[in-house]
Amino acid sequence: MSYRAIFLDIDGTIIKPDHTYDASTKEAIRQAKAAGIEVFLCTGRPLMDIVNLTNDFGITSSITYNGSYAMHENEMIFKAAMRKEDVERMISISCQGESELALYTTENNYFTSLKDAHVIYFSKVSQMKEFKLFTEDVADQIVAATAINVFDSKGDFSLIEGYQLSKVNIKHSTESYDLIRTSVNKGEAVKKMIAHLNLSPSEVIAFGDGMNDKEMLQFAGAGVAMGNADSMLVPYADFQTTTVEENGIFNGLKKLGVVN
Repeated sequence: MSYRAIFLDIDGTIIKPDHTYDASTKEAIRQAKAAGIEVFLCTGRPLMDIVNLTNDFGITSSITYNGSYAMHENEMIFKAAMRKEDVERMISISCQGESELALYTTENNYFTSLKDAHVIYFSKVSQMKEFKLFTEDVADQIVAATAINVFDSKGDFSLIEGYQLSKVNIKHSTESYDLIRTSVNKGEAVKKMIAHLNLSPSEVIAFGDGMNDKEMLQFAGAGVAMGNADSMLVPYADFQTTTVEENGIFNGLKKLGVVN
């Protein structure tokens, strides 16, 4: 099979629990690019928080905010903001319980509290470089959201029409969930990107470890689940590679004949 594009999740796929990545991952990306294959980072992270990785790997194309924003060779291809009413509903639910929200525009990261201990911890383990206190004047610019410290209010968040909850796959003292639109996700973003590039799904490889990668792995010609992937994700992949700490990306691409 001749592949022309690879889409790589970041946390738990490229990045290990200690916030580093294997040299084998960088080598796999180098070999893929040398073979003329386009490499994309495809993540729930904000665009501004992946700059170090894009620089390290020499990658200029990405899908960020769980599919809400896409760039190809540093040119914006599409952007999908959330409805203001949906954002207001999330804030209302958050105010009724003990949860807080991380709300993202393409320019800034916002929290509904800057003093909450769970927010402080979340920003630290997520390696957020910059963030501000959320204000209503940016409610119509939000492209992605995460509910932090979710317990009793989980059911309320899940009742927002057109959204699904995907557990954030980071070490955390409480549970946090990305609030992902059913119509805007990594899979839909990959679909739009390859249409822009005039590629077919059979020419695409995708790697992931969390349930927010489900649609992406389903759509790709070769969907690869990491060895450390959520057990519920594995059935949606074509095969499972080794873990993020055991050269998972390199081994997966080697099995597909992309690297040697």
